[in-house]
Amino acid sequence: MSKVMIIGAGGVGNVVVQKVAQLPDVFTEIVLASRTLAKCDAIAQNIDRPIKTVAVDADKVPELVALLLREKPLLVINVALPYQDLTIMDACLEAGVHYMDTANYEPLETAKFEYSWQWAYQEKFAKAGLTALLGSGFDPGATNMFTAYLAKHYFDEIHELDIIDVNGGDHGYPFATNFNPEINIREVTAPCRHWQDGEFITTEAMSRKASFTCPEEVGTFNIYRMYHEELESLTQHYPTLRRAQFWMSFGESYLKHLEVLGNVGMTGIEAIDFQGTKIVPIQFLKALLPDPSTLGPRTHGRTCIGCVVTGIKDGVEKTLYLYQIKDHQDCYKEVGSQAISYTTGVPAMIGAKMIVQGHWQKPGVWNMEQMDPDLFMADLNLYGLPWHLVEMNDFNLDH
Repeated sequence: MSKVMIIGAGGVGNVVVQKVAQLPDVFTEIVLASRTLAKCDAIAQNIDRPIKTVAVDADKVPELVALLLREKPLLVINVALPYQDLTIMDACLEAGVHYMDTANYEPLETAKFEYSWQWAYQEKFAKAGLTALLGSGFDPGATNMFTAYLAKHYFDEIHELDIIDVNGGDHGYPFATNFNPEINIREVTAPCRHWQDGEFITTEAMSRKASFTCPEEVGTFNIYRMYHEELESLTQHYPTLRRAQFWMSFGESYLKHLEVLGNVGMTGIEAIDFQGTKIVPIQFLKALLPDPSTLGPRTHGRTCIGCVVTGIKDGVEKTLYLYQIKDHQDCYKEVGSQAISYTTGVPAMIGAKMIVQGHWQKPGVWNMEQMDPDLFMADLNLYGLPWHLVEMNDFNLDH
């Protein structure tokens, strides 16, 4: 049906390539591009169908444009670094190619991620007749779809939203991150923002803690309130929301290591002089830590990610919890990755499928919840991420 180009050959890129390759009737040709050709080749050699691999510097718009004009894909699936979102969007505009990503833009020199930079492309993509789909991972991505699905089918108004991301897996290392260490640490150490009564309230990073018991015996975990980009779009597109929060689980070892690393300056994002050479501490730290793409064989346990929504239906208040649970080793057996990469890569494939099949082709720049959720939610069940919905009227994280 269509040719797609995947940019990025990390852990998520590996999953996206494999899941896209499983649907040859939808994705008839696949090009995998990255700065490091060897990474692309390593992924391609494990696929049972032809994958074209190319080297490209995603920081350079002319280089990207030349590649897109040569290959002529219908869609670019961007799973590169979030610093590169805008250059890839610029290249797609110039080459006339649809665009999608899994995480919003973040400037390299500032630990601040928000949609304003990409929303500014709305008129450009609309005039070009091209679709740009933002945040088609799990969170953001599936969590936006969970919220949209609940709002469409179960509520007249939604008033409170708690997105809860629990990783109950254990990789056996004293300290490692489940996705790009640089992005992960920048995200976790950023000031927290949550939505309350019409505005974002800023608090210190990780300053609010709660306990949450996951269903299906995944376990009980300490979760910490933090800022995540889907709060920005969801509070805009669901103006009835009175409170919206994002929570993520962290173990004590992770938090202690992160505290010490921060205290000695290893999480810094500004370049320093070291023996006559400029280095960025967090990038040096990334080089020392285990590559997240290698964690698959040693990670055991399950993830549990979902949305708790409180609202009104027919004048009656109720609370529903829509969630997805995934076993790390099941992911490794299927695609050779841990569940964090898997749960990001599968929604990326489904978002691409929605665009390629024409369901979500709409000129402009769009967040996930602006699309109809039904086909996406059905595909989650079909392609490895089955979800569940339960009532949760005793839900309370305030005590």
